[in-house]
Amino acid sequence: MILKVEIFSSPGCGKCGHAKEALHKLVDEIGADKIQWNEVNILDALDYAVELGVMSTPSIAINGDLVFSSLPSIKKLRAELEARLGKSNPGDQL
Repeated sequence: MILKVEIFSSPGCGKCGHAKEALHKLVDEIGADKIQWNEVNILDALDYAVELGVMSTPSIAINGDLVFSSLPSIKKLRAELEARLGKSNPGDQL
């Protein structure tokens, strides 16, 4: 299974750079063969961003679902990615 991760950003968004760096690091650690990601400029894809419910940047969608509407910690992002890849411990899922 390959996860499709999208980071919604906007010009001048300082936190968006941090989100991209964090995701890039996690992709390197988890495996680029398991996570495909790209940056979506909300000004270029406004209709799509609105359809998903993006209200601010950075926001992160996984497989077409808005999961984080603000910058998550690396720990939370890792946990979400690993859970969706089936790597988490059964006791971690609520």
